[in-house]
Amino acid sequence: MNSRLSMEAGQKSERSLCKGCDDQYDVQISEAKLARLVELASRSRPVVADAEYERRLSSCYSCPALQYGSTCRYCGCLVQVRAKLLDSTCPFPYDSRWT
Repeated sequence: MNSRLSMEAGQKSERSLCKGCDDQYDVQISEAKLARLVELASRSRPVVADAEYERRLSSCYSCPALQYGSTCRYCGCLVQVRAKLLDSTCPFPYDSRWT
């Protein structure tokens, strides 16, 4: 049995979990739901231009702290939402990955 199937069979992973996640919860979120959350957050707060948003997301997607393709281990946020908001910063310890 491969390691992924072993984890799915109930064995816990040894990876660090983000602040808001636990192995007992389904932490996967659909692309449609992510897009909706970004849209809702964008209605009431200033946002970055699309090019900056893509640059930030690129940094997040290559970050070792990204979990489940959407969640930052350091702050527990959905990176797609955080990257869109103008006043957000990268929570990576000691050095922002967005600079």
